[in-house]
Amino acid sequence: MPLRDTLARVDGDLAAGRIPVARQRLHGLVSSYPDDPTPRRRLAEVYRLYGEPSEAGRWMYLEPDRDAAETTAFEARYRTAPDRMRALAWRGPESLARTDFARERLAAVRVRCSQEVGRPVDWDAVPSGAESDGRERSFTDFLAGGGCLLAALAFLAVWVNGLVALFE
Repeated sequence: MPLRDTLARVDGDLAAGRIPVARQRLHGLVSSYPDDPTPRRRLAEVYRLYGEPSEAGRWMYLEPDRDAAETTAFEARYRTAPDRMRALAWRGPESLARTDFARERLAAVRVRCSQEVGRPVDWDAVPSGAESDGRERSFTDFLAGGGCLLAALAFLAVWVNGLVALFE
């Protein structure tokens, strides 16, 4: 469905109080038209209705008239550059952005992500969370594995105890 028609449906959804439906439509538009600022701005407006400044800041991050408090909330929620790259949902090179400000912001996030990950990255291959914080992730995996091992040993102990009790 064309952008204009879907935005008209969003207007109808908002007028009817169907805010979650409008939000879902706008997420689809951002996915289909990542370089168009209109769906991003509208999505920020919807998140303001929900009282979620970090999400409003997320969708206004590429705009020069963004709210500083929302931007700060976005950066606090998405602390690392790889997290921000994934959150911004951009696809393709920065040159597709419609404004110089957006191109500069996208380039800054990508360069910072490359520094954090230790290799060049681009918007079409954003590093996963495990790739960006490998040391922290491996410790989490170790703890999860240890918990599974303890659960298996506990199950085995209960099973052996029941087996012994059965033959006594």
